[in-house]
Amino acid sequence: MDTLLILLGLLLIIAGYVWLIARAFERSLFWGLASLLPPLALLFVLVHWRHARSAVALGSLGCIPLVVGLTMLASQDSARLEAILRLEWLKPEPVAKPELAIDLRGELNGKRFVPEQAEFIDGVLSLREGQDFYAHRELQVRLAAPVSGPIRLDVLPDDKGSLPEIEVSWLAPGQDLPEAVRLQRGYSLHLDLTPKAPNRMEGAFHLVLPTEMRTTLSGTLEVFTDRLRYRNGEVDTRFDSRDTLRYVLQDYLQRRFASRDVTITRLPTLDTQRATQEVPLSLIVGGEPQDLQVTLEKNPTRGWGVRDDRYPRLKAVSTAVLPVSAAVPVKVSPPVQPTPESGHLSLERLLAAPQRYINRSMRATTERGRIAEGVFVGLNADGRIVIRQVIEGPGEASYTLRPSEVTDIELSAR
Repeated sequence: MDTLLILLGLLLIIAGYVWLIARAFERSLFWGLASLLPPLALLFVLVHWRHARSAVALGSLGCIPLVVGLTMLASQDSARLEAILRLEWLKPEPVAKPELAIDLRGELNGKRFVPEQAEFIDGVLSLREGQDFYAHRELQVRLAAPVSGPIRLDVLPDDKGSLPEIEVSWLAPGQDLPEAVRLQRGYSLHLDLTPKAPNRMEGAFHLVLPTEMRTTLSGTLEVFTDRLRYRNGEVDTRFDSRDTLRYVLQDYLQRRFASRDVTITRLPTLDTQRATQEVPLSLIVGGEPQDLQVTLEKNPTRGWGVRDDRYPRLKAVSTAVLPVSAAVPVKVSPPVQPTPESGHLSLERLLAAPQRYINRSMRATTERGRIAEGVFVGLNADGRIVIRQVIEGPGEASYTLRPSEVTDIELSAR
């Protein structure tokens, strides 16, 4: 309402001024041209009041809704009124600074590729262009095994053995689902990343795929190593991600029990789209198991938190600063690991440590009786379980399952 009154007042004032100029031109060309300048228009009003009074009356009438609208705006939103009076609306919009320093040049499937998001989580480097559920263009590099610390990797087209898998996908115009191509060898890759506090890595990236795939990318990049975001050196609890919710719960439990020796053994699937949700937890506190139920809720200002959280912060633990180790080349072949377990696997255990079961043969049964059988690829950006199955012929199929619809999971021995 206040905006409409202000606009109405301004329109009447402008209409009155235009009418005043028209009346000035009726007197003479000199007065008409002079009235284009407001100070000389005021002189015309004083000299020729009879001709100007009707236009002045119209302009004065516009001052009434203008003053009423500004008064209402001042009582409801004084900051907005102050911004209007300071003419801040005339200033250009500030350019948003990107979260990550990504300087890559190249193309994907013959189209210019400008990644906006970059992650390196659980051994998967993901570069995405587009903010929609399906990326407009996306490149993924899946290492043979997750690594920690600095990473340096060089692959040539003639290399053999267990090499990183390259996947490129793109969303063609008019299509609802993206097309994807996977490549096991025959490409050139140089990856050199070093850690950067608190949860990033940065370095050089060069990739050249076979000519028919029309995909090359080269430059420097910065990537997130988890889905937490930081503000002023602390975790930004306003950011919607499951990692944020897990951090909020872990921090709350440590402060509640005044101990850092708290381990969450059972955590249900968390939904960042629900502003309030009940979360049943199973814990081990100081070696003793406990069950607890808390309520997660999101405040528009403070972000995510636990209802009725009044526990003080824990005292900071002093730690010795260790020297940063130099980057060492990452072996292409995965390290030898103990024989993994097989048989029934709980959903909570899979979601808690998905990287442990990547490339394991798995069989998942849904609540509708459907069976997805194949190799566990990991969790996608939405926390869904992805199982890949090689079909007969040159192709493969992928199953994407919501954790809430999975009733049973079985692991097969390698």
